[in-house]
Amino acid sequence: MKLIIAILRDTDSEPVAKGLTSEGFRVTEIASTGGFLRRGSTTFLIGLDDEQVEPALSLIRKKVLAAGQNSVAAGQKRATIFVLPVDHSTHF
Repeated sequence: MKLIIAILRDTDSEPVAKGLTSEGFRVTEIASTGGFLRRGSTTFLIGLDDEQVEPALSLIRKKVLAAGQNSVAAGQKRATIFVLPVDHSTHF
């Protein structure tokens, strides 16, 4: 099992959230702030099975690039993503 932590610009969060949930991924969305200019961002927590990691990352990449096609400065970072192993998970 893995945990994806994806930190995105606020402007990219809606298409990513809709894309992930429409594909059946369970997503927790947290408002966050960071970076040099303290811009708004959204942090997604996505728990999933190992074989779901690449499809989820591909979907995030596609939605972020599509959302920012007209508004991205050259070399501007759109997302920071961490994929962490999960030893144990419990649902109540």
